Amino acid sequence: MKTIQQARGMTLIGFIFVLILVLFFAYLGIKLVPIYLNHYSVVSEMKAVAAEPGSANLPPQTVRRNLMTRLDVSYVSHVRPENIRVERGQGTNLIVTYQVEEHLIGNIDAVVRFERIEPLSN
Repeated sequence: MKTIQQARGMTLIGFIFVLILVLFFAYLGIKLVPIYLNHYSVVSEMKAVAAEPGSANLPPQTVRRNLMTRLDVSYVSHVRPENIRVERGQGTNLIVTYQVEEHLIGNIDAVVRFERIEPLSN
């Protein structure tokens, strides 16, 4: 029989604590990963709209409508037309700024903010 000094390993309480931490981070991943995957769809569609020939010369409403159409097809639900801007200056940029609020546990929410700037091509 081993003595207490020779015993090695994790106690049941230690195992439960580690299990709780692993489950908590897995839960966070389940809640937050879809938000980031959704954002990658937004970035992909922004690049597609920006790469269209002559997109820098189009009116802002047309660029916004083109992007919203692509986002609807991609099932992106967090971006609304008021989150999309077209700014003209040194060049013409397509800017999408939005935030996503996700309920986690009890009164704890996660707020994820995104801002992406994509130059439009001539």
